[in-house]
This record gives sequence, C-alpha cells and structure tokens, in this order.
Amino acid sequence: MTKQKTRNSITKRFKVTGSGKIMRGRSFTSHLRVKKSAKQKRRLGKSVEVTGFYAKKLRKRMGLKKRKTSK
Repeated sequence: MTKQKTRNSITKRFKVTGSGKIMRGRSFTSHLRVKKSAKQKRRLGKSVEVTGFYAKKLRKRMGLKKRKTSK
C-alpha cells in the first residue's frame, strides 16, 4: 500500500498549534471592508479553532497523528 500524500492546499489554509489544535482563518475578509465596523474587522483578523468531525478529517488529510492531550 502506498503512503498517503498530504494535501498542499490544506497545509496552506490551516495551521497546527503546538498543542495540536487546527486553526483556520475567517471568511468575509477579502473585500467590502469599508462598511464593516472596526470591531468586526478586528474579530475577523483572528484565527479560529476547527473542531469536531471536520478537524478529524483535516488531521488525516494533513498526515498528522491524534491530538496531544494535556494533563
């Protein structure tokens, strides 16, 4: 059986933290920013954790092991 290749498109869009969380950027940031409030623009600039089943799928596609559990 061949090795599974990592998806380069996924590795560019998502980042993995030291504890193993998968972070993603927010949408609605590319254009039409004039009508958005400063508070909204600040919030959109921060990344968010991917959770649930989708995170599991991404972890597999990125070629990562299970998430580290902190004790």
